[in-house]
Amino acid sequence: MRIAILVTNTDRSAFAAGFPRDGEKFRTLLQQVRPTWQFSIYELTTGQFPEQLNGIDGVVITGSPASVHDPDVWVAQLFVLIRQIVAAGVPLFGGCFGHQAIAQALGGQVERNPGGWSLGRVDSRTQSRWIDAGPLRLYAAHQEHVIRLPSNARSVGSSEGCPCAAFEIGPKVWTTQYHPELTDDFFDAFIGHMDGKLPARTITQARLSMQGPETDRARMAEAMAGFLEQA
Repeated sequence: MRIAILVTNTDRSAFAAGFPRDGEKFRTLLQQVRPTWQFSIYELTTGQFPEQLNGIDGVVITGSPASVHDPDVWVAQLFVLIRQIVAAGVPLFGGCFGHQAIAQALGGQVERNPGGWSLGRVDSRTQSRWIDAGPLRLYAAHQEHVIRLPSNARSVGSSEGCPCAAFEIGPKVWTTQYHPELTDDFFDAFIGHMDGKLPARTITQARLSMQGPETDRARMAEAMAGFLEQA
């Protein structure tokens, strides 16, 4: 299997430089369960886009502090590419910004969350065909969310304050508002990095969430691999 990882993260801060880029995070996640897979990583924000879809067996779109409403050229190019990927029938997975970008590109709608930032470990409810039904705990780090799905999409996840936390379109598209690629060490450091940039209440709640059960990172890695294979 050859998987294309489309990196949309615009963060070039000293903090971000101290950790692997998002492409490496997703590669590490999936190689834990599929060590023989091959990965091509594209940094979309610097203009690196796949020249063609032939030979690509699946696509993953990462998260980003960018907004799907930003006027940047690469955002508009991504929307075009998403529509091409879907038309070609290539399996497509999106996380956080990727989830929002897929919705926006295909006729859905993304808006600022009136409740403010969601940050920390979050429990969502899932009804996806690709993972056993029930609670799913992953990391959240977003202030926008999908408020209207594309017309042919099916909601398969929800959480408090985020009714469209995951969706599917047929057997070829699966998304989540959350971050299966993030480790505990990274997120603990990220909360510290955001301290002073976000309301104190948001930081306190995020730190409290870290005291609860661990995330379902390994479970989600296996589910993502199964989706990319079977789709």
